[in-house]
Order: sequence, then C-alpha cells, then structure tokens
Amino acid sequence: METIAARSLDVHSPARSTGAAPSSIRRLDELLHLDHDALAALYERATLPQLEAISGDLRGRMLAVPAVPSWLSKLPVAWARTGSFPWRGKSFAPHGEGRGEGNNRVVFDAIRLFRFETFAGPSRHDGQPAIQLDYDHAENPFFIRKIEDEIRELAPGVYLGQAWLRVGAEPRFVLWFGLEDRRRVEGTR
Repeated sequence: METIAARSLDVHSPARSTGAAPSSIRRLDELLHLDHDALAALYERATLPQLEAISGDLRGRMLAVPAVPSWLSKLPVAWARTGSFPWRGKSFAPHGEGRGEGNNRVVFDAIRLFRFETFAGPSRHDGQPAIQLDYDHAENPFFIRKIEDEIRELAPGVYLGQAWLRVGAEPRFVLWFGLEDRRRVEGTR
C-alpha cells in the first residue's frame, strides 16, 4: 500500500509556493464561526508553510466537525470556542531536512500527549502540498495512531488544519482545526 510520504510531491509548485495565502484571515479567532464550506474554500487557497517556521507552542481551536450531523457537533464546537476546552494546541520542533516532530497540549498546557512527526506531503483533501502530522508511533494509543492531520498556512502564523481518521485502508475527514503562532501574528501587526 502506498503511503502518503511515498507519493510524488512537487513542493515547489507555483500554485502552492510558500508565502502569504490569498486570504483576509489574520487571526485564529476569525475562523471560529466559519462553516465547513467556507473553511474548505480557505484551505484550498492556503499555502504550504516552511516547516522550519512552525516552531514552539501554537494555540489551537477546534473549528467544525463535518463528520457528524450539525445538531450533534454544535455543543463541542461551542465548547471549543471557550477557554475551558481541554485541547490547547500543538507544539512543534523542526529538525531540518524537511522533517520535525511535535505533540498536543491539553489541560492548561500542562500535559503534552500524542507525539507526531512532521513533513511535507500531498493533502488527502486535494492532493496539493500540506504539512503532514503523522501519529502512527508505537508510544501512541492505537486509536491515536489512526489520526492523520495536515495543515496549511492562511497568513503568517495562522494555520488551518484537517483531521482525518484512518478507517480500514481509507482516511475519512473528521474535523477542522486552527493553529496560531502568536509570536508571528503579533509581529505582523
């Protein structure tokens, strides 16, 4: 079976070159009330970020859960907009050579769980380049190992992500999330 990392990828494609995305979004919180279709349109216009620029603790928000009926997702999405939601974001450490690693921060940033490796690869959404977050590591619980995240950059320090769940051989789209590197966002004001 072909893995996502093994697929052909032109990370220098002009349509997805690194740089500012054609978006008016400048802060993570501007994404909070967008629906699936609006997020998909933004994602398709977003760019492949430089992996080396994604570093440190990024604030995160769950944005939309199109995998379940809207009546069922309203409560968790509303909760995710508050400061009491347990998932706080992701932390990244680039290692050079187009690879890095990270983990998820939960409960007031005190707990770091679910290690992932990062690299550029084709998106499950449209085949264009995205930063892949690979959770398939022995130390992660089996259900976390089935998660396949990917992100693209909307604006300096603002990233839009998709979470996919591998069910059998097929990945299924589950939810949208956003990340913000406050150091980079505040530096562009």
